[in-house]
Amino acid sequence: MNRTLGSTLLVSGTMIGGGMLAMPLTSAGIGFSFTFVLLIALWLLLTYSALLFVEVYQTATHDAGIGTLAAQYFGKTGRVISTIVLMVFLYALLAAYVTGGGNLLSSILPEFGSQEIAEKLAIVLFTVFFGAFIVIGTKSVDGINRLLFFVMLIGLALVIFSMVPHIHMDNLMAMPLDNLLLISASPIFFTAFGFHGSIPSLNNYLQGNVKALRFSIITGSLITLSVYILWQLSTHGVLSQNLFLQILQQDPTLNGLVTATQQITGSEITAKIVKIFSALALITSFLGVALGLFECIQDLFTQTFKRATNRFTIGIFTFLPPLLFALFYPKGFILALGYAGQMFAFYAVVLPAALVWKARHAHPNLPYRVFGGNILLFIVAILGLIITSIPFAIKAGWLPTVVG
Repeated sequence: MNRTLGSTLLVSGTMIGGGMLAMPLTSAGIGFSFTFVLLIALWLLLTYSALLFVEVYQTATHDAGIGTLAAQYFGKTGRVISTIVLMVFLYALLAAYVTGGGNLLSSILPEFGSQEIAEKLAIVLFTVFFGAFIVIGTKSVDGINRLLFFVMLIGLALVIFSMVPHIHMDNLMAMPLDNLLLISASPIFFTAFGFHGSIPSLNNYLQGNVKALRFSIITGSLITLSVYILWQLSTHGVLSQNLFLQILQQDPTLNGLVTATQQITGSEITAKIVKIFSALALITSFLGVALGLFECIQDLFTQTFKRATNRFTIGIFTFLPPLLFALFYPKGFILALGYAGQMFAFYAVVLPAALVWKARHAHPNLPYRVFGGNILLFIVAILGLIITSIPFAIKAGWLPTVVG
């Protein structure tokens, strides 16, 4: 039960990242009602696809990585494609979190030389300190994540409590400025429910316990959905659509939202709590993503290269590439991050649907089978491909642009 609780909080902590704070700005032109519908729909889709991984893991050893799982049903080609997609996606995310974490840390450290040197030093310190928990093991990640997660929830509760008295129903009833914005915003909200890269780590941590893994996924994602809805309710209720659009014109970043929140609540403390919450959300996401990448690289060494490698060496391969890019070539990873959503859609939706399709033919009598049958598998795979294509449609000018 102790590990189940830890896994549940890892699921939720991985999802509730810094991107959550950009969600109100992303949905500014949509309005709360339609944002609510979008959140429910994407939660259903991504929780379903996560449970597909649970089903297919019944046919593999509990320590199998996603590459090994893909190789089991699609051979060497499946291993190569799934491993590359997952690693690029997780490396891009990790570099973004390393950069963000370093910037946060540099703002509280004493001045050391130039601003550029201070930021680079902070990036290294952030990566080494929190990366050490990953190298030590999942149990240590579980421990630090629990502490940070509960503090983060307390911070969020305080922010929402201070904003509730300022909520106006008229603001919540705002309609979309353009109905197509609902489609454009989908990939951004889609990745906000992304924890699927951590599933192999969680399955290994839970020793292949299907019931515990299923509970962790459903409960953890429900916690996240509840947090997202409360956050959107508070921000949309406090800020009118016109004010939202003004914020976007003046400062389309987290700072703009923090400034507006401070102006409306009249509380500097609330604004500071939002920043603390942002830092904790970034760290918990960093831990979940890094854990998933670590397990993926470990699987690559042990199953593909057939080489037993110690955790320190795997840690070097996990953290050195994103650290170097964050230090010397951040724009390269920003570019990769732009395509991370498409890679995530393939990994989190298309791949599990394809794996389960094959697994059901090879193992027709599995103890646990996700509801919906093969027709739903096909529909989900198509939805994943559609979400993958949305950013290209926005670039082509067929869909309106959103902030994200």
